[in-house]
Amino acid sequence: MPKCALIYDFDNTLTPRCMQEYGLIAELDASPDDFWEECREFALRHNADGILSYMGVTLTRARQLGIRLRREDFVRLGRDIDFYPGVEEWFGAVNAYAETRGLECEHYIISSGLAELIEGSRIAQAFRAVFAASFCYDDNGEAFWPATAVNYTAKTQYLFRINKGILDITNDRDLNEFTPQEMRAIPFGNMIYIGDGLTDVPCMKMTKQKGGTAIAVYDEDSIDTAQALLTQRRAHYALPADYRRGGDMWNVVCGLIDDIAAREFDHD
Repeated sequence: MPKCALIYDFDNTLTPRCMQEYGLIAELDASPDDFWEECREFALRHNADGILSYMGVTLTRARQLGIRLRREDFVRLGRDIDFYPGVEEWFGAVNAYAETRGLECEHYIISSGLAELIEGSRIAQAFRAVFAASFCYDDNGEAFWPATAVNYTAKTQYLFRINKGILDITNDRDLNEFTPQEMRAIPFGNMIYIGDGLTDVPCMKMTKQKGGTAIAVYDEDSIDTAQALLTQRRAHYALPADYRRGGDMWNVVCGLIDDIAAREFDHD
């Protein structure tokens, strides 16, 4: 069965706030404003990558407070993440619709947030793979060092992993080997990328350039950014962050699935 892929950013795309703000920051005895300001100051002081900075501040604050941050602690904190309307029902509904068109739909996350928090969220089982920042853990199970940091431009490599079906992030050899188009798992033209802001521009641009579709989502606080992405031709659509059946997002994505199915079966 031919495949299509819906690929999402996470923070402010599926959720109204950054995932760390649903429990992790409070666990670190900070307010969101103070935590993010500390991360910005760390990055400026050390000329450091922003993603590595917030991961470093997380570990430093935990040590200072005598908190053991284990994988299961992050997973527990991920359970409190809230979502935009319709998100929790979205994946099953889209899968069922795609199946009526003869397609298998897969869902992926490419996020600068923490994979462990996403793993604990109520929608974790919907994804074929989650590409996000993560920690290394010592023999006592405590986080001690970043394992993966996914910043803005680094996100694009994961589009190629999805395209080629190479989801093991330690496997760079096969990722960089030449793969004929007909042997690739999911064509770029069968991809729909959904994100909310400037950090998604590299993925939106690449998805568009290679024949897929880019959607900018917005709520009342981010409509100007989404409209700018649309007018600058970085996204094909700017849509409200409402994933309920019958809404704009539902209608547009179902129409795109119809287009993908038509191409696949016309080709056959």
